[in-house]
Amino acid sequence: MKTIKIAPSILSADFRRLADDIRRVEDAGADLIHIDIMDAHFVPNLSMGPGIVESIRNVTRLHFDVHLMMDNPQRFLRQFREAGADGLTVHLEIFPDPEEALDEIGALGLTRGLSLNPDMPVRRLSGRLTKVDRLLVMCVYPGFGGQAFIPESLTRIREARDLLDAEGRAQAELEVDGGVNVKNAAAIREAGADLLVGGTAVFGAPSAGEAIRLLRGC
Repeated sequence: MKTIKIAPSILSADFRRLADDIRRVEDAGADLIHIDIMDAHFVPNLSMGPGIVESIRNVTRLHFDVHLMMDNPQRFLRQFREAGADGLTVHLEIFPDPEEALDEIGALGLTRGLSLNPDMPVRRLSGRLTKVDRLLVMCVYPGFGGQAFIPESLTRIREARDLLDAEGRAQAELEVDGGVNVKNAAAIREAGADLLVGGTAVFGAPSAGEAIRLLRGC
């Protein structure tokens, strides 16, 4: 049985005590820290930049999974690596042919991630997974935390899992983000996910440890 990884998203953390919140979820058993970068262009919201990543890098040794929801992420890849990112994820909507961007991320020594939004057909990934270490399926339209999981996403997760396997990328992590909670986590795991991003489900839970355990399914 594979081990499911959990990545709390700091978008749902209390920024007045961000360092404490990160330490809290690390102590609770988190595997990664998910960091959503929004530019108010690709998505209708503005979140944070390399400065925030740098400011929290010495708080934890956990892998920083940085999701670049930006229309010009290539300008900032090196900045995020220097700030402390361990993995960078870019969007298929921005890079219909993502090989060059993924090569740049890989050359920086980082985990190469590719994401797609709910309205992007999974079949568009065909032939574009060779350089992918982590495939992120969005189950809400990105831009805001706390949204409800789109039920049709379960089919998309299965399609993504099947495509990774069919194209010889079974070792790539299948990450799921958006509306993930303890009620739907089992179905998401069964659909083939390896890595679950939890925002409110973790940071807003009475016990982060219990939330992480339930999301992981153990």
